[in-house]
Amino acid sequence: MTDRPDLSNLPSYRQPRRSIFSARKIALMASVVAGLSAAVYGFGPSTSPADLFSSPAHAQVNNEVRKVERPIGFADIVERVKPSVISVKVNIKEKTASNDDGDDAQSPFQPGSPMERFFRRFGGPDGFPGQKGGGGGRGRVVQGQGSGFFISADGFAVTNNHVVDGADKVEVTTDDGKTYTAKVIGTDQRTDLALIKVEGSSNFPFAKLADGKPRIGDWVLAVGNPFGLGGTVTAGIVSASGRDIGNGPYDDFIQIDAPVNKGNSGGPAFDTNGEVMGVNTAIYSPSGGSVGIAFSIPASTVKTVVAQLKDKGSVSRGWIGVQIQPVTSDIADSLGMKKAEGALVAEPQANGPAAKAGIESGDVITSVNGEAVKDARELARTIGGLAPGATVKLNVLHKGQDKVVNLTLGQLPNTVEAKADTDKDSGKSASRGTDVPKLGMTVAPADSVAGAGKEGVVVTEVDPKSAAAERGFKEGDVILEVGGKSVSTAGDVRDAINTARTDNKNSVLMRVKSGGQSRFVAIPLAKG
Repeated sequence: MTDRPDLSNLPSYRQPRRSIFSARKIALMASVVAGLSAAVYGFGPSTSPADLFSSPAHAQVNNEVRKVERPIGFADIVERVKPSVISVKVNIKEKTASNDDGDDAQSPFQPGSPMERFFRRFGGPDGFPGQKGGGGGRGRVVQGQGSGFFISADGFAVTNNHVVDGADKVEVTTDDGKTYTAKVIGTDQRTDLALIKVEGSSNFPFAKLADGKPRIGDWVLAVGNPFGLGGTVTAGIVSASGRDIGNGPYDDFIQIDAPVNKGNSGGPAFDTNGEVMGVNTAIYSPSGGSVGIAFSIPASTVKTVVAQLKDKGSVSRGWIGVQIQPVTSDIADSLGMKKAEGALVAEPQANGPAAKAGIESGDVITSVNGEAVKDARELARTIGGLAPGATVKLNVLHKGQDKVVNLTLGQLPNTVEAKADTDKDSGKSASRGTDVPKLGMTVAPADSVAGAGKEGVVVTEVDPKSAAAERGFKEGDVILEVGGKSVSTAGDVRDAINTARTDNKNSVLMRVKSGGQSRFVAIPLAKG
């Protein structure tokens, strides 16, 4: 072997830097690594580096790492829950149409209502009456389709009310392709839920309704029958909760972004436990297709409604008989409340449970049976979820004082109509009225204006740039109370406003009658 030349004397040669690790330190580190390997993976002191990376234990660790890194799929959940989902097909015999095209036929919902728009875009029958080319004309049968899911092995299934409403025949197709006839057990228009019963087996696969509430950001799987395709699965997350889409006082929808389309109505939205968190009922869609905003009825609501539908075919709700409105920050300030919470009673209905118990206009209901009331919609849902005849304890803020009211719930009427004063002529025969300083409106005694009634003062003019105009006041409105005191002249209004200013209030609360209904309006007070 040739000896290496001595290069130490050459100018360009530099001695290598001394390692920061001594031989002793390196030996110590090696022993520590060996010990850890033995403790964690079961390697012995004689294990070589090659053995370390080719050992079964290392292969197992690599597999576990790959499992963590690999995207988590939903196949196992879908395999378990998909058999419980059904496609629902209905035949509706058309009853009326104004022409052969059926263009003027009516939908099951009030024209222009949110559910009528959702129905046409999302879950309505194919060829719904009123759509051109949709089978309009007298005596024709309209076919519709939606989705649903079994909730018990003996064939009870849930779908939307608007899917089966008015149906003469209901058929369901299960995930294995079998078709059965179904009977409508009961429907509830207010929550858009329906319970149907499928005959032909006592061993249907069924889904469980979730007990807990989903969190925003949780995964969600929508399974249904979009566009009649059947057995379609989409995934997304819970985008929001407690959504009010203007369908009614019981709106409490879960918003999801899992793509759903026409035909998904009545289908389930599953969580990652394979339980139904909600029933898909509507989408927001300017174009008619999915834009990633869909609404589901929460499982808690489904449980309550379905139990009553199964028991008696209809839903009975508690009723206290009040017209309520939200407590805004201005209203809270005018009432001396620290927080804008609770439900403000605009007007108790005559002979209703609340009126009999002494609840008055201007009272704020803050809790029911010890549970705080966040807003007016929560009060409606809470009372509506109780049975007629039940006794409830209400905590009420009455003229600045807390009091407890016990009352027995009545039964919510099927329809509650507000009667407007058809004789009112919006003050057109009134004189110009008296100006109310710094509010931007003029008023006159109501008994001086034909059709305005005998109580309060009627608004005869509103400055379009004023605080009154911003709060929705218009000509013909009748102001009944200001700051909790009845008014009959412009002087009464001014005195009540001056009292509010003396009490250092930032706004003054007025009870206003408009179109036959009462409401409270808080108007900010100008300083000086």
